[in-house]
Amino acid sequence: MAERQILCRNTPSDAYGKGPEDTDIDPPKTVSGNQAKIQIFGKEMIEKRVKASANSGRVYLPPDWIGHKVKIIRID
Repeated sequence: MAERQILCRNTPSDAYGKGPEDTDIDPPKTVSGNQAKIQIFGKEMIEKRVKASANSGRVYLPPDWIGHKVKIIRID
């Protein structure tokens, strides 16, 4: 299987007026096996299980999240 490179960003692009090109990129921090430590900043967090939907997966989110940017992290 091909290895994937995971990039960790120290701060979000708008935290200190830095754009993505000005942000330092750290190498992935290996926790164990195929896992990596990921540190992110956000407003809310919901933990849900992905449901089957045709030939893909689906996660339902609250309607007030519509139009907002989200990040999905697989944890298991």
